[in-house]
Amino acid sequence: MSGKINVLLVDDHAVVRAGYKTYLSLSERIGEVYEADRGETACQVYDKQHPDVVVMDLSMPGLGGFESIRRLVGRHHHCKVLVFSIHNELVYVTRAIKAGAKGYITKSNAPEILVTAVCTIAEGGTFVDPDLAQQLAINMAFDQDETAKVKSLSPREFDIFCLLSSGLSSREAAEKLCLSYKTVCNHSTAIKEKLGVKTMSELTLLATRQGIVKSSEA
Repeated sequence: MSGKINVLLVDDHAVVRAGYKTYLSLSERIGEVYEADRGETACQVYDKQHPDVVVMDLSMPGLGGFESIRRLVGRHHHCKVLVFSIHNELVYVTRAIKAGAKGYITKSNAPEILVTAVCTIAEGGTFVDPDLAQQLAINMAFDQDETAKVKSLSPREFDIFCLLSSGLSSREAAEKLCLSYKTVCNHSTAIKEKLGVKTMSELTLLATRQGIVKSSEA
């Protein structure tokens, strides 16, 4: 594409945003860099500024990353989202792409990868961290029933599933996602039914097998 690439950085940590905004601004390819601290704000900023690429974290309060991607792409079909997350598990990659993201890189990548990914996506391409892309190709060839069940969860259910399986109580998950306790409990019941588990220990074990929760033995 011709001209500068305008970017919207979405991350709930101000220091993180400041650091990557400074780095992006060093590139001659990058124009304006807007900021948002959560999904709701990102939608509002996008409506006003229409940036070329949205760089989206996944772990945020409120809507959360997956639901934010879905809403942005649903409202603006030309919206291009690059996920920039600490998570390197394949389930996060597949769900991000399913939600509508055009790319996925992790925060452990070298800083220049961020600029490369942003430019590639702005020009109409896709970009997935090379190591993750290779694993993704292998995983797709051996998709298991358990993985399919996890994929069947709605964006909100998946957010709650991740929090509960990582050890948070329903009240803690409700507070983190700005939801009511009853809503989280209802989602929890639906999640267990979809995944075919009955207890929280079984839910955590499933999440560990899927790489969503790190094993305590690791």
